[in-house]
Amino acid sequence: MAEKVLVAYGSANGSTAQIAEAVARTLRADGLDAQALPAGQVSEVSAYDAVVVGGGLYAGRWQKDARRFVRRHRRSLSGRPVWFFSSGPLDASASERDIPPVPGVRRAMARLDVSEHATFGGRLEEGAKGRMARMIVKQGKGGDFRDFPAIEAWADRIAGQITGRGPDGH
Repeated sequence: MAEKVLVAYGSANGSTAQIAEAVARTLRADGLDAQALPAGQVSEVSAYDAVVVGGGLYAGRWQKDARRFVRRHRRSLSGRPVWFFSSGPLDASASERDIPPVPGVRRAMARLDVSEHATFGGRLEEGAKGRMARMIVKQGKGGDFRDFPAIEAWADRIAGQITGRGPDGH
């Protein structure tokens, strides 16, 4: 039976949700039973063998549903393998170098003994929700900076760790 993996995410404008779906799709392709769900809709994590949590970054903090998910499920999360990802830089920096987690995410990682964190570029386009988001787009600083091959490679590495194939997924 395939191990069950939850990919829970907090996303305001859908970019982080699409990253979470790509992670879950890659994990399924690697033979795992993976499901991506909005963090605010997850009531229980005990049915999952491993959990990936992702949050969009807004003003240096994870999106509120991701923060609340980690706080609400901290006991259950501490008993299983957990990985975190953040999305948000609106430039190519996440593809060019490793960006460390923001302070709040770093503290949660330490409390839960999280296996790994990755930061991926974000997407902010016309029609974004929120006053600040609309201002950023209006100033011409929006765009799509997600690197799906890097996201899929990261998910492959997670699958390798879960299945015992090794840290590189092979």
